[in-house]
Amino acid sequence: MSEDFLQSIFAERIGGKRFGIGDKIYKFEKIKRAKAAALKANPGGELIDLGVGEPDDMAFPGVVETMQRECSRWENRGYADNGITEFKEAAAKYLEQVYGVKGIHPEKEVIHAIGSKPALAMMPAAFINPGDITLITVPGYPVMGTHTKWYGGEVVNLPLREENAFLPDLDAIDRAILRHAKLLYLNYPNNPTGGAATEEFFEKVVRFAREHHIIVVHDAAYAALNFEGKPLSFLSIPGAKEVGIEIHSLSKAFNMTGWRMAFVAGNEKITTSYGFVKDNYDSGQFKAIQKAGIYAMEHPEITAEISKKYERRLRALVDTLNAIGFSARMPKGSFYLYVKVPKRTKSGVVFDSAESFSEFLIREKLISSVPWDDVGGYVRFSATFVAKDASDERRILSEVRRRLSDIGFEF
Repeated sequence: MSEDFLQSIFAERIGGKRFGIGDKIYKFEKIKRAKAAALKANPGGELIDLGVGEPDDMAFPGVVETMQRECSRWENRGYADNGITEFKEAAAKYLEQVYGVKGIHPEKEVIHAIGSKPALAMMPAAFINPGDITLITVPGYPVMGTHTKWYGGEVVNLPLREENAFLPDLDAIDRAILRHAKLLYLNYPNNPTGGAATEEFFEKVVRFAREHHIIVVHDAAYAALNFEGKPLSFLSIPGAKEVGIEIHSLSKAFNMTGWRMAFVAGNEKITTSYGFVKDNYDSGQFKAIQKAGIYAMEHPEITAEISKKYERRLRALVDTLNAIGFSARMPKGSFYLYVKVPKRTKSGVVFDSAESFSEFLIREKLISSVPWDDVGGYVRFSATFVAKDASDERRILSEVRRRLSDIGFEF
């Protein structure tokens, strides 16, 4: 047997014979390498990471203490399968208390997930056959699209444009596409644009899904991080539960990134199908983590405190960027700013893409961001940069302004 026989038997879905030997590098791996190179070239320099997409603080003490206590309890050993009843009940109460969503049946319409990413990855397994279509907003999180392709389906991208408030134009989708579409992925408040859905938009989504027999999967990872009025849930819209589900993550709302705790709620048939697929992937999240998640959901004031911090940072970041020529706008939710990149600098450096601009910021100014070239050239700045306190936040943003003020960006 040939020593390199493995290279010939990789599945085509992950690259086949070319797996591991291609020259294409994942975006976030490029950023990681660029940051390492910039630090090597500037020993002792401070890299300001405005690209990180996870909270800079750890979970609140009550969450951690609950986890510590529950870890020592005999009854929490063993498999959790599709979740403990107490977590499902807490999730239903959380939806009602925070979002005003009533009538969610804990046992029939809620199932936990080991993070929202696995839930999104499993959805195509329940619905996509070869030739079926998943509609996905771009720029955005690609996981459901990746798994759609792995099952022989097709992905149709719905561009999020600034002039349309970063909402997809559902009316522009070709009728031939709609005949084969099964899933519609939405994410609001949106990563990376910071765009926010409205009740009117969600109402239109419900009508659209009914008319074309499409399932709506709303990724609500940032929904609780809201800066204007009451947070909006897709499930709060009349008829939404008839056509879709919503995935809530505890990572952003409760600083529980890494704890891998989320839940799927909504239409009973859809949640049941997700649960059936899930049964063939995992045996449930550790019960002690679920109980820590219960504590979190019973204390939404935690999210209120987190949101205040991000709102403060985002407003300051908007002012910082606009002072040097950007056109940044305060988002209604999430912890991201999504801004159009400049065309060039006064010294003649040309940016032909968001990626080239992002690389310039890391290389020349030790400032990290995330580039998006899907629908025009934009970069995403995050308010989750590491800072000790409000004073340190001001110092960091002042340093950002200082580093960028002498460049002379031309838009």
